[in-house]
Amino acid sequence: MSGFEIRFSGAGGQGLQLCAKLLSAALAREGKTVAASQGYEPTSRGGLSRSDMVVSDKGAAEYPLVTALDYLLVLDRAAAGLSEGLVRKDGLILADTRRVDKIPGGKYEIRQMPFSETAMRLGNERVANVIALSALIAISGICTRETLEQTIRTGTPPKFLDLNIEAMNEGYAMADEEVAAA
Repeated sequence: MSGFEIRFSGAGGQGLQLCAKLLSAALAREGKTVAASQGYEPTSRGGLSRSDMVVSDKGAAEYPLVTALDYLLVLDRAAAGLSEGLVRKDGLILADTRRVDKIPGGKYEIRQMPFSETAMRLGNERVANVIALSALIAISGICTRETLEQTIRTGTPPKFLDLNIEAMNEGYAMADEEVAAA
């Protein structure tokens, strides 16, 4: 894979910017170049939020804004239906089962997974983002698990480190179950 595009989409306060920051750092560790952008409504929590990434392993991205998403991660129903038109016909959409009722169908693959439910089981719904990011990486293979773990260890505040590592492990386990069932 010489390059790909990702959008993390949901509501403010769900940690979408952190997802992009962690993944950008992990990909940079593996020698890839990342152009990132973000957009959000001017509310601190609950408004629409997104983080976009254009990734290249051959130097700078030709165009730094997403035009044809390979991967779309949707964590809130408010964001469902807003980005599907940008997803490539062979792209992948991952959506939270509890917070996203329906994703419009298309020529892309859709997988709904229990990110927020799993986070609540861990005791903090705020780690749904790390669970989802880990599941995306496990399914797509866009970077290694080891690189993601190193990045979480260096990019997470100490008081959240153990919880984020546990969330990462849950995301990988969830992805393994999803792939085995498919």
